[in-house]
Amino acid sequence: MSNTYKVPTMAELAGSGEMPEVLFWVGCAGSFDERYKSVTQSFVKILNAIGVNFAVLGEEETCTGDPARRAGNDFLFQMQAISNVQVLNGYGIKKIVTACPHCFNTIKNEYPSLGGTYEVLHHSQFLQQLIHDGRIVLKGGGAFKGKKITFHDSCYLGRANDVYEAPREVIKALDVELVEMKRCRTKGLCCGAGGAQMFKEPEPGKKDINIERTEEALKTGAKTIAVGCPFCLTMLSDGIKNKEKEQEIKVMDLAEIISQDQGL
Repeated sequence: MSNTYKVPTMAELAGSGEMPEVLFWVGCAGSFDERYKSVTQSFVKILNAIGVNFAVLGEEETCTGDPARRAGNDFLFQMQAISNVQVLNGYGIKKIVTACPHCFNTIKNEYPSLGGTYEVLHHSQFLQQLIHDGRIVLKGGGAFKGKKITFHDSCYLGRANDVYEAPREVIKALDVELVEMKRCRTKGLCCGAGGAQMFKEPEPGKKDINIERTEEALKTGAKTIAVGCPFCLTMLSDGIKNKEKEQEIKVMDLAEIISQDQGL
């Protein structure tokens, strides 16, 4: 990130005896994926603009182990998870927010058995809280005013953790029309990347799942497809490119939408 962002690390805060309101867990995609870095930056801009006291682990953060476990390497998962738990517990972390449902699910549901118990929020839940508490005041105009937006439910956010309302409440807080895909909420369709499928080519078949899901999104007539997951962002963006619609249809994370509304 450039110097225009204020992103303190836990090491820096601990050195001065401070404890942040939340630890922002950036995740692998938020750190290294060129497209998804803008989601990290958008979220940080929002936190900076409203004065949320947060910190990141920086170089002390490593992969949660989710891809290793989904791919069947539980030994590697345990190594990665225990290393992270030791770091988090060492700082006395209580509350974590992340933009990645995979990180969210793993830290929330799988770390407690390894000694890591925290309050874990997906960034859609955190953004909803900030809007509800009046800390984020949406302008409601600008680029999205009166436009149609559809939301794609991430498997690990929706069916795995029953988080359906928070992302929709964030979108509804804008002056937009939320249009649902035929398969949504508990009946939502995977983007095609879950279960470590992100890292391999699909098996032979009639159609890739991300193309099927992209076609469902296009049928809504929405010009913006909102997502809350780095894998979903990649898969649906690829789907839009496949349909040669990238000039007219945008796939955006919730943080990017709110950041753009705020003019950040």
